[in-house]
Parts: sequence; structure tokens; C-alpha cells
Amino acid sequence: MGFARLLGGILIFAALSAPGHASSAVVTPGLSVTLAWNPTTDLTVGGYRIYYGTASGTYNKMVDAGKSTSATISGLIAGTNYFFAVTAYDLLGLESVFSSEISYTPVLASLQFRVTPTHQAILTVTGRIGHTYEIQATQTLASWTVIGTVTLGASGSLDFTDTNAASFPRRFYRTHDPRP
Repeated sequence: MGFARLLGGILIFAALSAPGHASSAVVTPGLSVTLAWNPTTDLTVGGYRIYYGTASGTYNKMVDAGKSTSATISGLIAGTNYFFAVTAYDLLGLESVFSSEISYTPVLASLQFRVTPTHQAILTVTGRIGHTYEIQATQTLASWTVIGTVTLGASGSLDFTDTNAASFPRRFYRTHDPRP
């Protein structure tokens, strides 16, 4: 099969698709990663399969992407290192060798807060380096308002101050990933 040069590498797009934590409860999101690869030029390609698992070279899960050259893998667990490789298969179901392997560890944003003596809330956002998160606030847990955004630097953590916190008898906070 002419798939030897099939996949030069896999790129990670839209690495996380999950909401963050609310200050009043832990949210259990469905973390996911979207993988994309270069198509084979072989005209007999029937489709692609993504293999993955939590040990290098040991793939205990598989997703059939059909003829698409990208796929989203859902149900990942924050802090767990995953390893991915792709194969192509022909119209008879014969499969190529694995592509180069990549690894990815999803990170769930977290939010901690403390209150100053002047009743300002200092929110510490921890998450993916270089990623931008919305800071949202509510009094009722029914309707959330964006009160700011943070883009995390090299430390993966940043403080945000809610200077209006003293204006509310109670206030809840959460981070939100604004990507679609």
C-alpha cells in the first residue's frame, strides 16, 4: 500500500473544549482534542483511523474518521497524558503503518479566589499557557456576565481583581473558554 509517506505529523487544533470551574461547584466537562493530518495521495484510500491510549505505542482506543482528515476525540481526562497515531486504510480494509506519534495532556482551567480587606475579590486563574479565558460572575447561578478576560503567560497562572465585588451581597465566579 502506498501509505508509507501518509502522515508526516499530526497537528493539534482547538486543544480544549470545556468550561472551567465554578467557585461554588466542580464542573465535570467533556475535554476533547481535535487532530488533523495531511491526506495521502493514494487514490485507493478508504479512510483514516485515529488510535490512542495512555501509554506510548499502546493504543487501546480507536476512532474511525472516514475520509475526513481531522477528528475530535472526546471524553479525555484532565492531567492524563494521551498518545495518538493515525493510519489510513484502503477500500479493502488493509491498513497502513502508524503515523508518527504525538502526545497531549489536557489541562482544565481552575479558579481560586481570596478577598482583600477592602472586599475586592482576587481571582487566580490556572490553565493552559497562552490561552485566553473569560472571567464570569453571577449572583444567582442562572445568568452569567463576563467581567473580564485573562491570557495566561508562561507560568500558566494569572491574578484577576474584581474591584466591584464589594457591591454585591454574594457573587459566584467561573472561568469560561470562549472558543466555539
